[in-house]
Amino acid sequence: MEIEKVVIPLAGMGTGLLPATKSQPKEMLPVACKPVVQYVVEEMVDQGLTRFLFITGRDKRSVEDHFDRDPELLNRLSESENRELLDAVDYARESARFFFTRQLIPHGRHTPPGIGDAIGGAEDFAANDPFVVALGDTIVKSGSHAGLIRRMIRSHFQHDSRCTIAVVEVEPSDVPNYGIVKPRGRDGTDFEIESIVEKPSPADAPSRLAVAARYVFHPEIFDAIRHTLPGPSGKLELTDAIATLIKMGRTVRCVRLKKEELRYGIGDPVSYYKAFIDFAISDQRHGYIIRQHVQKLLREF
Repeated sequence: MEIEKVVIPLAGMGTGLLPATKSQPKEMLPVACKPVVQYVVEEMVDQGLTRFLFITGRDKRSVEDHFDRDPELLNRLSESENRELLDAVDYARESARFFFTRQLIPHGRHTPPGIGDAIGGAEDFAANDPFVVALGDTIVKSGSHAGLIRRMIRSHFQHDSRCTIAVVEVEPSDVPNYGIVKPRGRDGTDFEIESIVEKPSPADAPSRLAVAARYVFHPEIFDAIRHTLPGPSGKLELTDAIATLIKMGRTVRCVRLKKEELRYGIGDPVSYYKAFIDFAISDQRHGYIIRQHVQKLLREF
């Protein structure tokens, strides 16, 4: 069975990157020559997924504008024979289709009510089909997009899982920034888990295996979301809904990122600077000049 649907939640406030995100979503910040969310979409299209639902929020209209088809621009690029840029902006040629819905902020709140709540709004889009979730503020980079999502989908159906999560091992100091999983027995490249917890302290963490912002879900996740209460902050976390799935006796598994697959979560200035530098120096067209510039700066520093 194939999966073609992707849900990309974008409704976060981006406060960790203020003032850059005061008038634009963090998912639209450029990393080298592309906005963050374009890398996410390209990763999915490269692995055969073609139907996208963006869960947006206030001040996220620029995402919709970015993926809207612009015939005038496409004609100019076609006439100039700039195939590289044409391929980068014409998703219709890849049969990609984009849909948008907004996560509403409930009365009495000033911030979105959590990623779990956002995913719950995708039930009509999923229409009883399994689907992928890819967080719009996180890039997964590999030499040729070496099939992380394909590996996850293959594992998901092979083991009849209700949820399959991408994970990567992180340093102890980074554990409080992520959802952390506890393997059932010994972990490997593909393994079942017995629990998941959101942002534990290093002392309380069941492992150092962190959620890497990519998921495959059976539609039963929507039942789990309905049976999950918001946390102390008032947010309904996706990790808590996954924990509900496990309590319901459902199989939840993890697939590790390979060594060459790198996760870039764009959530604060340091993570953003690192991602921008890494992508700029590896750019096929301009990377050599940027590397020379960085080397010169380091010699003079």
